[in-house]
Amino acid sequence: MKWLEVQVTTTVEAEEAVTNIMHEFGASGVVIKDPNDIRLLADESKWDYIDPKLLEDGNSVKISAYFPVLPDIINKVRIIEEKVLGLREFNLDIGDFDLEVSEVDEKDWENNWKKYYKPIKIGEKIVIKPSWEKYNPDANEIIVELDPGMAFGTGTHETTKMCIEYLEKCVKKGDTVFDVGCGSGILSIVSSKLNAGKVLAADIDEVAIKVAYENVMLNKADNVKIFKSDLLSNFIGNADIIVSNIIADVIIKIAEDVSKHLINNGIYISSGIIKDRKDDVLLVLSKYFDIVDIKENGEWVAILSRKK
Repeated sequence: MKWLEVQVTTTVEAEEAVTNIMHEFGASGVVIKDPNDIRLLADESKWDYIDPKLLEDGNSVKISAYFPVLPDIINKVRIIEEKVLGLREFNLDIGDFDLEVSEVDEKDWENNWKKYYKPIKIGEKIVIKPSWEKYNPDANEIIVELDPGMAFGTGTHETTKMCIEYLEKCVKKGDTVFDVGCGSGILSIVSSKLNAGKVLAADIDEVAIKVAYENVMLNKADNVKIFKSDLLSNFIGNADIIVSNIIADVIIKIAEDVSKHLINNGIYISSGIIKDRKDDVLLVLSKYFDIVDIKENGEWVAILSRKK
């Protein structure tokens, strides 16, 4: 089968919104090439085949979406371009916008992107290992196997790394953890491997649910339950820890609901916050939580807070 690659160059700030547009129009897969992520892997893994062009501009990201070549594809590309350009009306900086299209073979689409991912250690002991890679762990390391599929990262993004570092610090044996917007399931699996008693993980995206379920099975994380939910709407009960690696506006939206689902003094780990929105998020969170710690990595912020 032939596929059309639609590649958009935009800003880190617009990354989430552009990705959502691609999914909205039926992308079968999305790959995000963030120079900051690749630079991190280049430093830590000392690869000798990183394309230097990918490292030239740390302020832009390339988002590649893949669509089957069908009769309506040209019209679809035009609408996608209009939608992305329309983000400026919402005061979202999309940078020096550029859109390119090219035809690719299915084999290239499925396999070439894997070269960007290698095992990476996060925090003191968590190692995220793509399922196709070999790795010999040290005695104290915890291995998380991950096959992200085309639409999800492997733990290299700053927001995911900061969440994992907080989970490593906060999860106690027997804790109940809620993962809101679980994506590939990486944070849920990490929580399970840190001896959480029960993990409830949900996403509204059907692809995410499928990928998360497969990763949970791959890691034999039997205490993780994956289900569909629009944010916290289908979560039942209370948690010791809630983690949401989403975006600033959603974190603001669900702050009160998160507090209702936490036990007294429960922990809330929130990430996916662009630096420019940090104060907006802190203002709302402070109504319901005591701010314990703030991490910053690149253009991103994560916040550790405790229910008042």
